[in-house]
Amino acid sequence: MPNGERIHIVRSADAGEQDKLAALVPLDVSGFGRLEAVLRLLASLHGRAIPADTRMTRQQRLRAKRMLRAIDGRRAGASQKAIASAIFRLDAMPRDEWQTTPARFATRSLIRDGLAMVAGGYRKLLRHQQRR
Repeated sequence: MPNGERIHIVRSADAGEQDKLAALVPLDVSGFGRLEAVLRLLASLHGRAIPADTRMTRQQRLRAKRMLRAIDGRRAGASQKAIASAIFRLDAMPRDEWQTTPARFATRSLIRDGLAMVAGGYRKLLRHQQRR
């Protein structure tokens, strides 16, 4: 293992037996998350119910989806107001009301954080939060 950051899947073939897979899991502090990933893989390989992925809460998944939608809108040339209307299903509003609505600030935050995610921050989604 080059730096101990990966789970390695190894295929072994004993004479006369079907190929068998084994997982080599580094046992550092990130090992708990890796073991959960191996459990999900094992369930999938054997057609069982796949345990829930606990790396993100439902609210975090919703926010990540909104960030990506906001970035897609921005890249398509949409205004912040149009992006907010699509994400938060806002009715048309006058400019003055738009300037003070919480949706405006939430949209700015989604765009800012979405840009950070697209620039490499998405890797944080793959890690479990470290509990101390």
